[in-house]
Amino acid sequence: MDASAHSRNEAQQRHPLVAHLRDVGELAAEFAVVLGAAELARAAGIYHDLGKFHPDFQAYLDACDREPGRRHPRVDHKGAGATYAAPLSPLLPLLIQAHHGGLKSNADLRTWLAKPDMKRRIDEALALARVALPQLQDAPVAIPLPKNITTAPDAEMFVRMVFSCLVDADFLDTEAHFNSSRAAERETAFDAAVMLEKLRAHRASLNARNPGPLSRLRETIAERCEVAGERPPAIYRMTVPTGGGKTLAGMAFALRHAAVHGKRRVVVAIPYTSITEQTAAVYRDIFGECAVLEHSSAAMWDEDGEGDATGAHAWQRLAAENWDAPIVVTTTVQLFESLLGNRTSTSRKLHNLAGAVLILDEVQMLPAKYIAPILDVLRGLVDHCGTTVLLSTATQPRFGHPEFASPDEIAPDPAATFALLERVRYTFAPEPWSWPDAAAALRERRQALMVLNTKKDALAVIDALDDENALHLSTLLCGAHRADVLTEVKRRLAAGEECRLVTTQVIEAGVDIDFPAVFRAMGPLDRILQAAGRCNREGKDDVGEVTVFLPLEGGLPPGTYEMATQLTRKHLASGAAGLQRPDAVGAYFAELYERIDPDADRIQEKRARMDFPEVRRAFRMIVDDTEDVIVPYGDDAARATVAGAVAGLRQRNGQGRELLRSLQPYTVAVRHGDIERAAGRGWLVPVTDGVREWVGDPHAYDCRLGLQLADQEVLLT
Repeated sequence: MDASAHSRNEAQQRHPLVAHLRDVGELAAEFAVVLGAAELARAAGIYHDLGKFHPDFQAYLDACDREPGRRHPRVDHKGAGATYAAPLSPLLPLLIQAHHGGLKSNADLRTWLAKPDMKRRIDEALALARVALPQLQDAPVAIPLPKNITTAPDAEMFVRMVFSCLVDADFLDTEAHFNSSRAAERETAFDAAVMLEKLRAHRASLNARNPGPLSRLRETIAERCEVAGERPPAIYRMTVPTGGGKTLAGMAFALRHAAVHGKRRVVVAIPYTSITEQTAAVYRDIFGECAVLEHSSAAMWDEDGEGDATGAHAWQRLAAENWDAPIVVTTTVQLFESLLGNRTSTSRKLHNLAGAVLILDEVQMLPAKYIAPILDVLRGLVDHCGTTVLLSTATQPRFGHPEFASPDEIAPDPAATFALLERVRYTFAPEPWSWPDAAAALRERRQALMVLNTKKDALAVIDALDDENALHLSTLLCGAHRADVLTEVKRRLAAGEECRLVTTQVIEAGVDIDFPAVFRAMGPLDRILQAAGRCNREGKDDVGEVTVFLPLEGGLPPGTYEMATQLTRKHLASGAAGLQRPDAVGAYFAELYERIDPDADRIQEKRARMDFPEVRRAFRMIVDDTEDVIVPYGDDAARATVAGAVAGLRQRNGQGRELLRSLQPYTVAVRHGDIERAAGRGWLVPVTDGVREWVGDPHAYDCRLGLQLADQEVLLT
């Protein structure tokens, strides 16, 4: 019987190994054309599973077919391909070893190949492979690197991108075997010119419904940014004041640029999950549901083991997202922890950044201690992967990196635009405020927003306010709950009703709400300005009131956030004149970057050594990792949807990606330490690997405050 690549699917058919190797090679090559690496990727695809010709692996598949729900002893299937491919390129063994388990270091590769009994198994597998694939009997021909790969970091990025081509091709071909309907579903065409017409029509409709000076200014900004899309691929910046229509202006640039230069998709990376939800909803309204992929949370299904996509854990690897969509809306954490990670499931998306337009929204929020590797990765995407990068924000930082020191500006005269859109007056409370003081100031306003630095502080103000009608917004709320809160906020504001909202920083970047008064706890300058962007946003009042106060109690997130807060107090000591001018913001960031080591964890040195596990361990945008917990929120219909998705995951019904997407709006990110404590008390039950469901006190998920526990330190420490 011919060798198989995977166990039986629902039609009781095996996956022929020769066909799998051929198809993965061709698909990987197709993906890698834009990188100038088609031959290398094709070789990686053809040779990656040569070890599956070994009789022991075929016996493993027989066992999986006989007992599909049981774990069976693993059988190595990577060594044969890694050994055969070594004369073609020194990169191929690294890529083939990594296609399950993730990218390792060269030292790890040598140790792995030197394992006892490895050579015998490799020789046996290759002898059978040469019979099935006669081309293996020819002498290998070396495959050179592209000539523009000249530095160690560039070579490291090149490995990541080719690895992504291999992994995605392998996943997709395997997925087609187990779930043939997915192949048709991924065919979503990107027609930038058609989408640009839809965007223009949407802007015209908005302007017709809301005529006036502000609409005209937003349209002028969008038109200028759209025209700038004809410029050649490069790094650009877009400095637009809050309320200036940045979301639509950036997309206008991206679609015009894609239409003119043949770009393959638009990827928008945003700091906060709540803003990805809002932004994705805006784009879906314009372009349609199928055109927009929202991939905001850390991959709940990420898996780091050596397993093949066979048996009980097959659906997990097949559920990983590959960003094959016209418009992708994601988080900066998801983006950069994938670009500097090493796992298979997080790496598979990377090749879809090549030949794309990448919009980094609220770029000032990139972590300063990682700014050197982040900027170098972005430069690599532009120089070697055909990516165009747009740095978008109202508070444009001044980076020290030469290629990012002064990128071309696409927005019209930022200084003049900021002057036209200056709609608030800043006041600084002369004395520190206690939480009762803060609550009293909020209570004096019928409609007001208060932004605190931490979830604990926000809950303290809510408690001091003692107003059941007050609203709360933080990451203690699941995504669906946050969306409902924002809908209610907008309804109350539009109706002129009382509306007091207490929130964390999650509200600041890009949330489209408009309060007449905003209170902001002292924090970094850019955060204060972002909070001010939620005040008098539409220019309904002559001037909005923004009050900055120093909390008598409370805390600050440690590290750069705390340092930036102290620097802000220094900058504000002389008053608030010109607080939001682009040159003042640039000076603030220039001083901040001078105070901080831009590569504190020496990530660039680790990249130069191609030590992929060490790079991943060192680069953590979120220091304390979290796990998504499914929470009991929503009406009966929503809860029924959640229950059905949870049941589907438990049954491993082959629809992992769809089920996980449907559950994302009903999850709260909880730190791992808190997860273990809550699980130990019986409040959580596993749904499947990496996914848990809240089953504790039903009142713990509060209709206003989100996930709360009897001893709140479990979630707030």
